[in-house]
Amino acid sequence: MISLFYDLTNLRLFLQVVETGSITRGAGRANMTLASASERIRGMEETLGMPLFVRERHGVQPTLVGLALTHHAQTILQQLERMQGELSAFAKGLKAQIRLLCNTAALDEFLPAALAPFLASNPSVDIILEERLSFETVQAIVEGKADVGIVADSVDLAALETFPFRLDQLVVVTSSRHPLSSRRNISFKEVLDHNFVGLTTGHPLQDHLDGHAVRYGTRLKYRVRLGSFEAVCLMAERGRGIGVVPDTAVKRLQKSMAIHRVKLTDAWACRKLTICVRRFDELPMYTKKLINEIKA
Repeated sequence: MISLFYDLTNLRLFLQVVETGSITRGAGRANMTLASASERIRGMEETLGMPLFVRERHGVQPTLVGLALTHHAQTILQQLERMQGELSAFAKGLKAQIRLLCNTAALDEFLPAALAPFLASNPSVDIILEERLSFETVQAIVEGKADVGIVADSVDLAALETFPFRLDQLVVVTSSRHPLSSRRNISFKEVLDHNFVGLTTGHPLQDHLDGHAVRYGTRLKYRVRLGSFEAVCLMAERGRGIGVVPDTAVKRLQKSMAIHRVKLTDAWACRKLTICVRRFDELPMYTKKLINEIKA
């Protein structure tokens, strides 16, 4: 009888009855006779020793046990469909895909090195990588529109499972001749009167900095806005203004540029980058493998 209860046909029938609120209509959707559907529902209830539905005059409603079963049945069937889709794709020679959303620092400074070994050892898996604001990434993960996200820890992650990724320290980058080049540490408030070299309008990091400037009752004074950390550092080297970029970018570019970095002391300037997913256990094996490799 236990095998009868866990029969996938029974679970599909059960969900059809829940959705339609009627054993008759549920049986029709499942392409069964009413007698056959009723017998299957009754068999499931006998196996459990508890009713799954409250019979009413114009249909049925799930009991508390029935509501619990609804959740588990949906999960089981979704996992089955996902498995069938993945195996079918592999059988046809198609590649699996992982949609990964992340912020600027993760995209430019950390992920290229982290993803390269995974892509090399998993030629049948492609990664669709998109840059998003952290709150947009969280929303997309919650809604099931992306598989994995990497975000700053300033957003609400209570609805998701998370794993630590990297630390992202923001610094002020200047030329070696700039008055601030003698400083080792500085607060964001202290640099607001200087001319800035910024990232392009709408860039997530620059929007983040603009927001903090507004909190101090001012706006950043941009000489020019550019599309990459490297371009910002190059313009700073030539004395056209200061920029705020990840420390990893400045360390990398100091090998070829005469630039200086000053650590920002504000608490928000040291961000913990976090991997987030809806439910790790529900992910395909290759997505779990990706997460385990890049978080190492």
